[in-house]
Amino acid sequence: MSETDASRAATDRAIETVWQMESAKVIAVVARMVRDVALAEEFAQDALVAALAHWRTHGVPDNPAAWLMTTAKHRALDRLRQDALHSRKHEELGRDMDAREEHITPDFVDTLDAAHEDDIGDDLLRLVFTACHPVLSLDARVALTLRLLGGLTTDEIARAFLQSEPTIAQRIVRAKRTLSAARVPFEVPQADARAQRLGAVLEVIYLIFNEGYSATAGDDWMRPSLCDDALRLGRILAGLAPDESEVHGLVALMEIQASRIHARTDANGRPVLLMEQDRGRWDSLLIRRGLASLRRSEALGGALGPYALQGALAACHARAHRAADTDWVQIVALYDALVMAAPSPVVELNRAVAVGMAFGPASALEIVDELRSNATLANYHWLPSVRGDLLAKLGRRDEARAAFECAAAMTRNAREQALLLARAQEMKE
Repeated sequence: MSETDASRAATDRAIETVWQMESAKVIAVVARMVRDVALAEEFAQDALVAALAHWRTHGVPDNPAAWLMTTAKHRALDRLRQDALHSRKHEELGRDMDAREEHITPDFVDTLDAAHEDDIGDDLLRLVFTACHPVLSLDARVALTLRLLGGLTTDEIARAFLQSEPTIAQRIVRAKRTLSAARVPFEVPQADARAQRLGAVLEVIYLIFNEGYSATAGDDWMRPSLCDDALRLGRILAGLAPDESEVHGLVALMEIQASRIHARTDANGRPVLLMEQDRGRWDSLLIRRGLASLRRSEALGGALGPYALQGALAACHARAHRAADTDWVQIVALYDALVMAAPSPVVELNRAVAVGMAFGPASALEIVDELRSNATLANYHWLPSVRGDLLAKLGRRDEARAAFECAAAMTRNAREQALLLARAQEMKE
């Protein structure tokens, strides 16, 4: 590779990283200006195209996030000016433009400070509630918000939903058109309407956190910035709805899971599985915060809610100072309750892992083999991965190797693929 090609590749990687980290904030701030989510995403994409052209020639700026934000806002201002000319209301709209421009500066921090002055204080949360408007189906709300807030591609969202990419792509396009046609306001709704959208908002935050915790694709096993965004949104939502037990349950789950992030990879970025992690590297502050949120959820009567149950599962691991101290029987009991509260084949698969730890791999393998006929899990790489682990424990090494190789072929995450191939290689030795 020539020096020019290497430089261009480095610039493209920088653009991709900045876009993943900042696209949601850009869309949210611009949406507040133009009051149209689809249009805001269009301006954000315009800014991305401009960055590709400008940064390749002039290099990455000192503050790339502010560059993207400013460029997108300028695109929005140009459109607003055109609208003003077309409507022939120069004076009236000119005053409105001046008022808008007072909040539109090149300084990204100033933009966020302005956003914090209103009732909810977070454009990102406003974006979530707008995308979760009842005019959309639940699936459309979740897919659209993952796209806008998480910066996920349609492929990543499809894998998160275990659905086809064309299905998700059509769902997102229709959702944006529906919001525009219905002129849905860019706002956090009042209490009554807010309660109607809470379930979808929680699901969105949950899926964003999961994508950050175990990235669907790419070179890194995790995308911590997505975890940070989900955590911040969850905490804000808990302040907004302090009497909603499931909000606190979700926050508990995310806090405790996030406590392990630094222990989930080694010095070279390779994955470290739960039972092999150095628990001294777990963040004790996040664990304490998570346990406090769990107690709050339980005090509100939500102990059997799906998010509270998952928080309780995470708490079982957090309370075990050593992997050998884990109360797997209790974990199986919690999964039994979760299967009742939120039945899904993925929950059944996770329960099988716990059964294997509590009662032996043979019992768990029976459950996993039954799940192999479930069409929903046909392309879910954790199914052959779990099966490979159980087969290895039973000494069926050739079958385990084939299962790990199958799982490696399914995943789009490079780190995960390397881990699975290494496990397959171990079965040959």
